[in-house]
Amino acid sequence: MAITDAIINYRRFLKRRNCSRCTLRDYMSTLKHFVIWVAEPIEQVSSRSVLAFIDHLLARRLRPKTINCYLDSIRGFYDYLINEEAVAMVNPVKRGYVLRLARPLPRYLRDEEVARLFAVIDHSRDRAMFMLMLRCGLRVEEVAQLSLSALDLPRSQLFVYHGKGAKDRVVYLSHDAQQALVDYLKIRAFSKAKRLFLVDKGRCKGNPISVRAIQKRMEHYARKAGMKVSCHQLRHTMATQLLNADADLVTIQDLLGHSRIKTTQRYCQVSNLKVQRDYHKAITRVMERHAL
Repeated sequence: MAITDAIINYRRFLKRRNCSRCTLRDYMSTLKHFVIWVAEPIEQVSSRSVLAFIDHLLARRLRPKTINCYLDSIRGFYDYLINEEAVAMVNPVKRGYVLRLARPLPRYLRDEEVARLFAVIDHSRDRAMFMLMLRCGLRVEEVAQLSLSALDLPRSQLFVYHGKGAKDRVVYLSHDAQQALVDYLKIRAFSKAKRLFLVDKGRCKGNPISVRAIQKRMEHYARKAGMKVSCHQLRHTMATQLLNADADLVTIQDLLGHSRIKTTQRYCQVSNLKVQRDYHKAITRVMERHAL
């Protein structure tokens, strides 16, 4: 089988598995890079060649997480060739080749930092976008993809369609997040676009706002407030605040759209207020039973 045909068939295979457009794009891009780089025919690639490719990526100063994404894509392609195309070979991408990743704790904003940031957000659209991240835990991509039909204001909720991992979920609107949305809808220009958040000036006025444009707005307000803040930190802040308010981990997992509870448990390491309360509550009982 020609390599071009194999890659086309692999793409069709991923589409049948309902992989997202982003996954398809990333897998095809990394696979193209590998196929162009490797010297021997794709079915003759050895583990030694894969190790040399890892060294090549390291020399380009790619992050370990990015390199692991390359390896996932290439390993998946060889699994496809072996299991679906019946190519007689051993997968050259061994599991042990995955690079170890640092696991930094989620960075969140303290209450005074949240107030400081939102004090400088004076645009109704921007305030609504960032309130959805802070109160509902939406990712920046989910905010950009949000449609008018996803809003259910009478029930104070909205639907997140095709979130990370192509998962749908329902999130609920706090009073201030709902008010921010209502304020924005009052000034939102008429547009045939189905997306909720639109560009409000320039040549692209009336078009859906992009992920990068939302991030640039956050960078603008962060500079204005004299802070270093990212959109994702608002999501981390929401999770930490809920945990400190004694919300169950499973509830937070559902709201954030995490596939694994282990991902949500990382917030326990930074949620010191809850740990402190649990400790004092438990140790008080211990002292009552075992007074010295």
